[in-house]
Amino acid sequence: MESLWPRIEPLLARVTKPARYVGGELGARCPDHHPDRVAWLLVYPDTYEIGLPNQGLQILYEILNERPDAFAERSYAPWVDMEAAMRQAGVPLFSLENFAPAGEFDVMAFNLSAELVYTNVLNLIDLAGVPVHAAERAADDPLVVVGGHGAFNPEPLADVIDAAVLGDGEEVVGEITETVAAWRRGEVTVPGADPRSRETVLRALAMVPGVYVPWCYEAEYAAGPPLPGAGAGVARLVGTRPRFPETPERVEKRTIADLGAWPYPKEQLVPLIEVVHDRLNVEVFRGCTRGCRFCQAGMVTRPVRERPAAQVRTMVAAGLARTGYDEVALTSLSTADYSGIEETVTGVMDDPACGRVSVSLPSLRVDAFTVGTAAQIQRARRTGLTFAPEGGTWRMRQVINKLITEADLYAAVEAAFSQGWRKVKLYFLTGLPTETDEDTLGIVTLAAKCVEIGRRYHSAPTVTASVGGFVPKPHTPFQWFGQNTVEELTRKVNLLRDASRGIRGLTLRWHDPRASAAEGLVSRGDRRIGAVIERVWRAGGTFQEWSECFDLDRWLAALEAEGLSLDDTVHRHRTEDEALPWDHLSAGLHRDFLYQDWRDALAEVGLEDCRWTPCYDCGACTGYGVEHVVASAVPPAGGSQGTGQDLASGGAVPVRFLEVRGAAPAGAGTGR
Repeated sequence: MESLWPRIEPLLARVTKPARYVGGELGARCPDHHPDRVAWLLVYPDTYEIGLPNQGLQILYEILNERPDAFAERSYAPWVDMEAAMRQAGVPLFSLENFAPAGEFDVMAFNLSAELVYTNVLNLIDLAGVPVHAAERAADDPLVVVGGHGAFNPEPLADVIDAAVLGDGEEVVGEITETVAAWRRGEVTVPGADPRSRETVLRALAMVPGVYVPWCYEAEYAAGPPLPGAGAGVARLVGTRPRFPETPERVEKRTIADLGAWPYPKEQLVPLIEVVHDRLNVEVFRGCTRGCRFCQAGMVTRPVRERPAAQVRTMVAAGLARTGYDEVALTSLSTADYSGIEETVTGVMDDPACGRVSVSLPSLRVDAFTVGTAAQIQRARRTGLTFAPEGGTWRMRQVINKLITEADLYAAVEAAFSQGWRKVKLYFLTGLPTETDEDTLGIVTLAAKCVEIGRRYHSAPTVTASVGGFVPKPHTPFQWFGQNTVEELTRKVNLLRDASRGIRGLTLRWHDPRASAAEGLVSRGDRRIGAVIERVWRAGGTFQEWSECFDLDRWLAALEAEGLSLDDTVHRHRTEDEALPWDHLSAGLHRDFLYQDWRDALAEVGLEDCRWTPCYDCGACTGYGVEHVVASAVPPAGGSQGTGQDLASGGAVPVRFLEVRGAAPAGAGTGR
């Protein structure tokens, strides 16, 4: 592959943050290209500052570069000034290691971290000089593969991507490599296809467990019911069926059973400029069984698999010594739930090999955060603390199964302030199923009480309450819920603004409701939304996750041009028997489990963490033969451990099965 560096270097003086494009970080590899090795380009469809810390990309980068039959390089989305300069100079998307043209790699693999990066995916494929539509690519064009949580519904990108990987990627990237290498050698055959054709490799990849190839499936539509106020209905998806006998009817996600067998990244990349999460990151466990009904990550990553505590300490000590960082984040979906978290933090901070290190615990679970934990993590330097009550009232938290009480929250906040913290962040959602104005205003009530607690210990404590508009996600119990409109979310934000005025020490922040609408469109979209995404991109809509670039009008115009609407695609409640675009893709969860959990949500019934209770038969363990891997048979110390007020008092929470077939669920509207 040729190096584009002589053509890239003259552009750098004309753009902001040129260090984004030069590579050479500590930990970066500079692999030798060889025709017998499969060449991967791992692409994060956002800027260098956002993409470099991504652990998923770094893990696959190391695993592929350790293989004798593959190598991997990286690329990130160039900012608008650099893209303009590249297009003007005829410079295609390039890798940061060898400055090789993206179009000359065998595989371009994208991490789908969020819905609004999808227009960037199209833009980067085009910038690479590769046809945007998969059907137009030749045999020597790169295979476009996606992974990450967005890959659990890749249907909006079905016409663009060649394959999507569901679940953990550590093992499957090797199997994809072997399939591509065998195809290039002419050793792969499928009925009725030329062994050297693109059809052959696509059909072969579709037989790799965990790999979904949209071209091997056909989506069927039929006329839908008339819409209110409209003369005709919008077509409804009937189902998605395989085109070939060898293609599985349902694609199952990949799950690695032993996280300890994959101690990656061993050599975390150290950036050249300031990036988000600029610290050493060590994953302590994967998966979550708290059962928050809004949380796609918690649902699709089950079961829980913990990394051995000794390995955590080893990875921290080695990482600090190599990178020079003095802060480490122990990452997971709910780090305070890690078995023996206090002992692990103590072990890290007392280890002479770690030196004077600050430990941060992202994704802190309120009811698992204790004074002891607070005391340990503040010994070196107090890092930020963010708690996520999510709902403003106990009723709302029962609906979403975030079973933490007000007492849990106040105890955690008091533990933080008593140990010297002066700033605490709280994260909430609004627009949740059955939410009332009382539930919404409960956000301010909780946050104001936390300020009062802080004043017991400090003269000027600060509490920041961040509020996001709820977006229903696939493979969750709320996948049937009709999302709040922009107008309704805006009204709720205004309620909170009015209620928080004059409360000294309380800062309110909120996510743009217009962006939530676009996220909802892509999140649960079917293949028809692909044309909408393409129209937005062709109208200049890149970096839609950045507020200065986002424009909802582009999305509305694209929807109208395709004969679609937000009311039908975003705001409408789904029914139990309706075909969903991702029904042929499995996150390991039984559909009837999710639907029962949806009914339980409407009945305000909570479920405890299944690590410490009898199995609920969600499918994640029984369907994959992978049990929870935890270091302790008892819950972490501290808090109510998800028992909630009614359950803790011994009173049974009544189960009210609400009929939702064929109609909007009772109480699931935007207000009551």
